[in-house]
Amino acid sequence: MLDTDWSDSWRGAFGIELRAEAIGLASRGWPVLPGTCPAPGGDTPWFGPVPAHENWREQLGAHPHRIAEWWTGNQYSLLVATGIVLDAVEVDATVGKRAARLLRALGHPAPIVAMPNGRWLFLTKVAERVPAELAAHDGVRLHGEDSWIPLPPTPFQHGVVHWRVKPEVWGWQLPEAEAVHEVLVRALDEEAETVPPLAAASRSAA
Repeated sequence: MLDTDWSDSWRGAFGIELRAEAIGLASRGWPVLPGTCPAPGGDTPWFGPVPAHENWREQLGAHPHRIAEWWTGNQYSLLVATGIVLDAVEVDATVGKRAARLLRALGHPAPIVAMPNGRWLFLTKVAERVPAELAAHDGVRLHGEDSWIPLPPTPFQHGVVHWRVKPEVWGWQLPEAEAVHEVLVRALDEEAETVPPLAAASRSAA
């Protein structure tokens, strides 16, 4: 009984945090929407949150009061629709860390999200165009019109989505998409140039 009470209390507190984040983002004009959550203790494969309502496109731009109602007493993750206020580029953690270092070195602002599935999201203004190097890369997923991304503290089965670089660090100013795209292309190029240790050892032996 104590375990059940503690679990219910934790979920309640977590739900309050999600609601507060959703209201805060909506007040800044970000198109938030409720998403699905993994079932507690479930064995069903979890591939990430999706919009909880089929008519989610019609709900975009809802008033913060309406958003507060969505998260009151409901277990929802926090999603933001892309292609309206912002876009996002999703890459694996290796490329993400490399791109984050390059952005830091260049002094460029960029909100960055890390997901428990090992994927990173780089948030930008809505892109007018995307470099072919990103669009054609198998390890890159572009989130623009008619897509969405999870934002902290959305739960996954094995962890919680979190900020690597919070938007408030840069005064909530989203970067130009082109600048971030250029850095991500550089990070991909550096990855392609990296020689695996086993291959390097084979060359030395030869």
